[in-house]
Amino acid sequence: MLYSSELIKGTLRTIILKLLCDQQRMYGYEITQKVKELTNNRIQLTEGALYPSLHAMESEGLLVTETEYIGKRVRKYYSISKTGKAKATEKVNELAEFMETMRVLLNIDLRTLTVQ
Repeated sequence: MLYSSELIKGTLRTIILKLLCDQQRMYGYEITQKVKELTNNRIQLTEGALYPSLHAMESEGLLVTETEYIGKRVRKYYSISKTGKAKATEKVNELAEFMETMRVLLNIDLRTLTVQ
């Protein structure tokens, strides 16, 4: 089952920031593949969603880039900045609190994954 684009859109920055905290340095396609791998294909990031987010976070100073030439190809690697690490912690905590709030609001029993 794939998750809806609505859910992914609301969590994309958090996903990217946390992944780069864990992996240190990645290029775009590598990010998409790692997310697919970690989620058993339930989250599939599109280039149309990923790259605008990467570029916005770079312009906000959350990410830094490094260009590497591989033969005739150019690969742009993204790393998290010090500011980005602080933002990642903030976003992960915010998401965890939101998920708990939704669990309570929707009255979901996590042991059985049913709505009470």
